[in-house]
Amino acid sequence: MSKALSLVIVAMMIIQIIKPLGVPGLRQRRDFWKLAVAALAAISLTVILSHATV
Repeated sequence: MSKALSLVIVAMMIIQIIKPLGVPGLRQRRDFWKLAVAALAAISLTVILSHATV
């Protein structure tokens, strides 16, 4: 699951650099780092939840 999530976030980051998404907080090209922070949090949460259920 975390691999698929990371591929989706990387794709969103590439799209953000090429043409901004227009979502509030992601209106400029330089805002792609916010997606990286969100990806780090989402992947960490996925890993924690997967290890917590074992």
